[in-house]
Amino acid sequence: MTAAARDLELALAKRWGLVAGMDEVGRGALAGPVAVGVAVIGQDAPPVPEGLTDSKALSARRREALVAPIHSWVRDCAVGYASPQEIDRWGIVAALRLAGRRALAEVASRALMPGGVLLDGCHDWLSAPEDLFGDEGGPEDPFGIALPVHMQVKADLSCAVVAAASVIAKVARDRLMSEADDPGYGWASNKGYGSAAHARAIGRLGVSDFHRRSWKMPTSATK
Repeated sequence: MTAAARDLELALAKRWGLVAGMDEVGRGALAGPVAVGVAVIGQDAPPVPEGLTDSKALSARRREALVAPIHSWVRDCAVGYASPQEIDRWGIVAALRLAGRRALAEVASRALMPGGVLLDGCHDWLSAPEDLFGDEGGPEDPFGIALPVHMQVKADLSCAVVAAASVIAKVARDRLMSEADDPGYGWASNKGYGSAAHARAIGRLGVSDFHRRSWKMPTSATK
Protein backbone atom coordinates (compact mmCIF):
# COMPACT_ATOMS: atom_id res chain seq x y z
CA MET A 1 0.00 0.00 0.00
CA THR A 2 1.71 3.20 -1.18
CA ALA A 3 1.43 6.61 0.42
CA ALA A 4 -0.40 7.85 -2.68
CA ALA A 5 -3.07 5.21 -2.06
CA ARG A 6 -4.27 7.16 0.97
CA ASP A 7 -5.03 10.38 -0.89
CA LEU A 8 -8.64 9.46 -1.67
CA GLU A 9 -9.64 8.18 1.75
CA LEU A 10 -8.01 11.11 3.54
CA ALA A 11 -9.77 13.55 1.21
CA LEU A 12 -13.08 11.84 1.98
CA ALA A 13 -12.30 11.89 5.71
CA LYS A 14 -11.69 15.64 5.46
CA ARG A 15 -15.12 16.02 3.83
CA TRP A 16 -17.05 13.57 6.01
CA GLY A 17 -15.12 13.56 9.29
CA LEU A 18 -15.09 9.77 9.42
CA VAL A 19 -14.93 7.53 6.35
CA ALA A 20 -16.05 3.90 6.31
CA GLY A 21 -14.22 1.62 3.90
CA MET A 22 -16.36 -1.33 2.79
CA ASP A 23 -15.79 -4.55 0.87
CA GLU A 24 -17.57 -7.89 0.44
CA VAL A 25 -16.41 -11.49 0.64
CA GLY A 26 -18.23 -14.61 -0.51
CA ARG A 27 -20.35 -13.14 -3.26
CA GLY A 28 -19.53 -15.94 -5.69
CA ALA A 29 -19.60 -18.87 -3.26
CA LEU A 30 -22.05 -21.76 -3.63
CA ALA A 31 -22.53 -22.09 0.12
CA GLY A 32 -22.32 -20.05 3.28
CA PRO A 33 -23.17 -16.42 3.93
CA VAL A 34 -21.98 -13.36 2.13
CA ALA A 35 -19.90 -11.14 4.42
CA VAL A 36 -19.34 -7.38 4.26
CA GLY A 37 -16.57 -5.73 6.23
CA VAL A 38 -16.50 -2.09 7.29
CA ALA A 39 -13.52 -0.21 8.70
CA VAL A 40 -13.71 3.40 9.92
CA ILE A 41 -10.91 5.97 10.03
CA GLY A 42 -10.61 9.74 10.42
CA GLN A 43 -8.14 12.34 9.19
CA ASP A 44 -5.92 11.58 12.15
CA ALA A 45 -5.43 7.90 11.28
CA PRO A 46 -1.92 6.68 12.13
CA PRO A 47 0.37 5.07 9.56
CA VAL A 48 -1.12 2.13 7.69
CA PRO A 49 -0.22 -1.33 9.05
CA GLU A 50 2.76 -2.68 7.16
CA GLY A 51 1.83 -5.01 4.31
CA LEU A 52 -1.87 -4.10 4.24
CA THR A 53 -3.40 -4.69 0.81
CA ASP A 54 -6.33 -6.48 -0.81
CA SER A 55 -7.09 -9.70 1.08
CA LYS A 56 -6.99 -11.71 -2.16
CA ALA A 57 -3.31 -10.79 -2.56
CA LEU A 58 -2.40 -12.10 0.91
CA SER A 59 -1.87 -15.58 2.28
CA ALA A 60 -4.23 -16.84 5.00
CA ARG A 61 -1.41 -16.56 7.55
CA ARG A 62 -0.66 -12.96 6.57
CA ARG A 63 -4.34 -12.00 6.72
CA GLU A 64 -4.60 -13.45 10.22
CA ALA A 65 -1.48 -11.57 11.29
CA LEU A 66 -2.95 -8.27 10.06
CA VAL A 67 -6.17 -8.49 12.07
CA ALA A 68 -4.72 -7.11 15.33
CA PRO A 69 -2.82 -4.23 13.64
CA ILE A 70 -5.98 -3.33 11.71
CA HIS A 71 -8.02 -3.19 14.92
CA SER A 72 -5.39 -0.90 16.41
CA TRP A 73 -5.30 1.31 13.32
CA VAL A 74 -9.02 1.94 12.73
CA ARG A 75 -11.52 3.78 14.91
CA ASP A 76 -13.81 0.76 14.68
CA CYS A 77 -14.63 -2.13 12.39
CA ALA A 78 -17.32 -4.77 11.97
CA VAL A 79 -18.46 -7.59 9.71
CA GLY A 80 -22.09 -8.09 8.70
CA TYR A 81 -23.56 -11.23 7.15
CA ALA A 82 -26.52 -12.31 5.07
CA SER A 83 -27.40 -15.99 5.28
CA PRO A 84 -27.83 -18.45 2.40
CA GLN A 85 -31.58 -18.33 3.06
CA GLU A 86 -31.60 -14.53 2.79
CA ILE A 87 -29.58 -14.73 -0.43
CA ASP A 88 -32.11 -17.22 -1.83
CA ARG A 89 -35.07 -15.10 -0.76
CA TRP A 90 -33.92 -11.63 -1.73
CA GLY A 91 -31.13 -12.16 -4.27
CA ILE A 92 -27.43 -11.47 -3.93
CA VAL A 93 -27.58 -7.68 -4.41
CA ALA A 94 -30.16 -7.20 -1.66
CA ALA A 95 -28.19 -9.63 0.52
CA LEU A 96 -25.01 -7.60 0.04
CA ARG A 97 -26.84 -4.45 1.04
CA LEU A 98 -28.36 -6.19 4.06
CA ALA A 99 -24.95 -7.43 5.22
CA GLY A 100 -23.30 -4.06 4.64
CA ARG A 101 -25.96 -2.19 6.55
CA ARG A 102 -25.77 -4.72 9.39
CA ALA A 103 -22.05 -3.95 9.63
CA LEU A 104 -22.78 -0.20 9.71
CA ALA A 105 -25.46 -0.73 12.35
CA GLU A 106 -22.97 -2.58 14.56
CA VAL A 107 -20.48 0.28 14.33
CA ALA A 108 -23.25 2.83 15.00
CA SER A 109 -24.35 0.83 18.07
CA ARG A 110 -20.99 1.73 19.60
CA ALA A 111 -21.70 5.45 19.05
CA LEU A 112 -19.49 5.83 15.99
CA MET A 113 -21.19 7.25 12.91
CA PRO A 114 -19.19 7.58 9.67
CA GLY A 115 -20.06 10.47 7.40
CA GLY A 116 -19.90 8.35 4.24
CA VAL A 117 -18.77 5.08 2.70
CA LEU A 118 -15.89 4.33 0.34
CA LEU A 119 -17.08 1.27 -1.55
CA ASP A 120 -15.02 -1.06 -3.70
CA GLY A 121 -16.24 -1.47 -7.29
CA CYS A 122 -18.35 0.46 -9.77
CA HIS A 123 -21.85 -0.57 -8.60
CA ASP A 124 -23.43 0.97 -5.52
CA TRP A 125 -25.08 -2.10 -4.04
CA LEU A 126 -25.16 -0.45 -0.60
CA SER A 127 -27.72 2.26 -1.30
CA ALA A 128 -29.32 1.54 -4.68
CA PRO A 129 -31.79 0.69 -6.02
CA GLU A 130 -34.12 2.34 -3.57
CA ASP A 131 -36.73 -0.41 -3.64
CA LEU A 132 -34.55 -3.15 -2.12
CA PHE A 133 -35.95 -2.45 1.33
CA GLY A 134 -39.48 -1.97 2.49
CA ASP A 135 -41.31 -2.69 -0.78
CA GLU A 136 -42.96 -5.92 -1.85
CA GLY A 137 -42.12 -7.55 1.48
CA GLY A 138 -38.39 -6.84 1.16
CA PRO A 139 -35.99 -7.08 4.09
CA GLU A 140 -36.10 -4.41 6.77
CA ASP A 141 -33.18 -1.97 6.74
CA PRO A 142 -31.16 -2.63 9.93
CA PHE A 143 -29.31 0.71 9.69
CA GLY A 144 -31.97 3.15 8.54
CA ILE A 145 -29.65 6.02 7.62
CA ALA A 146 -28.72 7.09 4.10
CA LEU A 147 -25.01 7.83 3.82
CA PRO A 148 -23.18 9.19 0.78
CA VAL A 149 -21.28 6.50 -1.09
CA HIS A 150 -18.11 7.02 -3.13
CA MET A 151 -17.30 4.10 -5.43
CA GLN A 152 -13.76 3.30 -6.50
CA VAL A 153 -12.75 0.45 -8.79
CA LYS A 154 -10.05 -1.73 -7.18
CA ALA A 155 -10.38 0.22 -3.94
CA ASP A 156 -9.51 -2.97 -2.04
CA LEU A 157 -6.09 -2.78 -3.68
CA SER A 158 -5.56 0.99 -3.78
CA CYS A 159 -7.22 2.33 -0.59
CA ALA A 160 -5.98 1.26 2.82
CA VAL A 161 -9.30 1.56 4.65
CA VAL A 162 -11.05 -0.64 2.06
CA ALA A 163 -8.18 -3.13 2.18
CA ALA A 164 -8.67 -3.26 5.96
CA ALA A 165 -12.38 -3.99 5.50
CA SER A 166 -11.49 -6.67 2.95
CA VAL A 167 -9.08 -8.42 5.31
CA ILE A 168 -11.35 -8.45 8.37
CA ALA A 169 -14.28 -9.72 6.30
CA LYS A 170 -12.20 -12.46 4.68
CA VAL A 171 -10.72 -13.66 7.97
CA ALA A 172 -14.10 -13.62 9.72
CA ARG A 173 -15.92 -15.50 6.94
CA ASP A 174 -13.12 -18.05 6.57
CA ARG A 175 -13.30 -18.78 10.30
CA LEU A 176 -17.07 -19.14 10.13
CA MET A 177 -16.82 -21.60 7.24
CA SER A 178 -14.04 -23.59 8.90
CA GLU A 179 -16.05 -23.92 12.12
CA ALA A 180 -19.39 -24.78 10.45
CA ASP A 181 -20.87 -28.26 10.79
CA ASP A 182 -19.56 -30.24 7.84
CA PRO A 183 -20.89 -33.67 6.87
CA GLY A 184 -18.32 -33.94 4.10
CA TYR A 185 -18.47 -30.88 1.83
CA GLY A 186 -15.01 -29.61 2.81
CA TRP A 187 -15.97 -26.17 4.12
CA ALA A 188 -12.58 -25.69 5.81
CA SER A 189 -10.76 -26.01 2.49
CA ASN A 190 -13.20 -24.64 -0.09
CA LYS A 191 -14.91 -21.99 2.09
CA GLY A 192 -18.12 -22.68 0.17
CA TYR A 193 -16.67 -21.92 -3.26
CA GLY A 194 -16.93 -24.28 -6.21
CA SER A 195 -14.26 -26.94 -6.67
CA ALA A 196 -14.04 -30.45 -8.07
CA ALA A 197 -14.11 -31.93 -4.56
CA HIS A 198 -17.09 -29.75 -3.62
CA ALA A 199 -18.95 -30.87 -6.76
CA ARG A 200 -18.29 -34.52 -5.93
CA ALA A 201 -19.57 -33.96 -2.39
CA ILE A 202 -22.78 -32.37 -3.70
CA GLY A 203 -23.24 -35.32 -6.05
CA ARG A 204 -22.76 -37.72 -3.14
CA LEU A 205 -24.55 -35.86 -0.33
CA GLY A 206 -26.97 -33.59 -2.16
CA VAL A 207 -27.51 -29.89 -1.53
CA SER A 208 -27.48 -28.84 2.13
CA ASP A 209 -29.27 -26.06 3.99
CA PHE A 210 -25.93 -24.23 4.03
CA HIS A 211 -25.96 -24.03 0.23
CA ARG A 212 -27.59 -21.26 -1.78
CA ARG A 213 -30.39 -23.39 -3.13
CA SER A 214 -31.52 -20.83 -5.72
CA TRP A 215 -28.12 -21.09 -7.42
CA LYS A 216 -27.18 -23.62 -10.07
CA MET A 217 -25.23 -26.36 -8.34
CA PRO A 218 -22.75 -28.80 -9.85
CA THR A 219 -24.04 -32.32 -9.29
CA SER A 220 -21.12 -34.39 -10.53
CA ALA A 221 -17.35 -34.25 -10.44
CA THR A 222 -15.67 -31.78 -12.73
CA LYS A 223 -12.63 -32.89 -14.69
